[in-house]
Amino acid sequence: VRLRKPLGPYRRNPIPPSIHPSIHPSIPPSIHPCVILEPLCFPEQPADAPSAPGTEPALLCPFCPESVPLQHKDVLLKHLLLEHKLVIADVKLIADLPKYMLYWKGRFLELPLTDFCSVIKTNSTGPVEKQEVYFLLCDVLPEDRDLREKLQQKRLEEVLEQQQQERDDGSFHRLCMFCSEEFTGNRSSLLNHMAREHSFGIGLPDNIVYCDQFLDTLQSKLDNLQCLYCEKTFRDKTTLKDHMRKKAHRRINANNSTYDRFYVINYLELGKTWEEVQSEDDRELLDDEDDDWSDWQAHPVSAVCLFCDHQSETMDQIYTHMKGAHSFDLHHLRTELNLRFYQQVKLVNFIRRQIHQSRCYGCQQTFPSRDEVIRHIVSEGHVMKLPDASTWNQPQYYFPTYENDALLCTLSDSDDDESGERHRGEDVPVIAEDISDLRALKQSSVLKQLLKNRGSSS
Repeated sequence: VRLRKPLGPYRRNPIPPSIHPSIHPSIPPSIHPCVILEPLCFPEQPADAPSAPGTEPALLCPFCPESVPLQHKDVLLKHLLLEHKLVIADVKLIADLPKYMLYWKGRFLELPLTDFCSVIKTNSTGPVEKQEVYFLLCDVLPEDRDLREKLQQKRLEEVLEQQQQERDDGSFHRLCMFCSEEFTGNRSSLLNHMAREHSFGIGLPDNIVYCDQFLDTLQSKLDNLQCLYCEKTFRDKTTLKDHMRKKAHRRINANNSTYDRFYVINYLELGKTWEEVQSEDDRELLDDEDDDWSDWQAHPVSAVCLFCDHQSETMDQIYTHMKGAHSFDLHHLRTELNLRFYQQVKLVNFIRRQIHQSRCYGCQQTFPSRDEVIRHIVSEGHVMKLPDASTWNQPQYYFPTYENDALLCTLSDSDDDESGERHRGEDVPVIAEDISDLRALKQSSVLKQLLKNRGSSS
């Protein structure tokens, strides 16, 4: 006894192919998904009308009245596969899936399904009763490819228009997620504040779209005590804050596709993610070896004095200025204290931080302003007075007080280390390449002497 699968509600009264023009004669009606016996429904919203903010259009099945919300698209795809034997390729790369479905809903009523889809037969070598026919809709079909490109172009135009509205919008009002400072006006002020004051960077403001929804998503995670990077949940806000600070998790997880819709780069090219677009840009830079860089001029990086705003482009100039204007001799301190490179780094960062905090690095006295602490250091003769090494030779001073402190790039190893390297190298013989008497060299070589000693011992 052969059991047959129960047919769907629209299969109970199959229509002969001669009556229904959309049925291809070569495909049995029992497996053809274009037989529609139930009333069709127009979408409640016109296809070209923009959806309201915060709402998403429903996904309509191209063959029956089945519909699901957009966020449940996997349910509809499963329905298409099981009930209608239809597979849509690369669904995640379709810019506007509701409009895509609505378009093919109309086309499938006009022509047979096999005019658009590739027919795939499973178990083709087995018995006929165990074979199943599936239909594949993909962008190999020029019509499908054109549709996807048009939807992508339309979506890009909508995104750019939305981004321009956000740039021009002056009614923005929001609190910082980390310090509750209030920001009004343009969104970029809040984004720049979080990047500068809290080291939380989500990208340049000009690269972000749907900014309000983006911030709402991030705020919701924090309200639920969830780390923005590793997405672990913690018992209270204090623990979450300490975790994000210590683990350097004040950033978002780039692998979380939830954030993709908030970046313009994800709308640029059809069928490509931001990672693919970015890797292509990098490859173009690597492959473009014929560019002429002869007219490129580098802007010299200027080092800033430890005590004033004077800048110099060379190491000698900045050291000469500090010694002449402020009586600060970094070379002398390096030699006297035998400072290695990283000790010099920590010393410079220590002095920078103390002056930034209006505190004398020699006596630790605090003043109301930077100008007053500089006058105190000069008048009291504390310019070359350093505290005990245990005060400034600390790991925390590996990190620069100013991220772009070019003075750190001018530091060098001590002369003692260099002279030691020279002394250690004096015992190493150096033989020039243009030796005229090679025979004499061979006769007196160490190798010949070793071979002679080995032969006599044997």
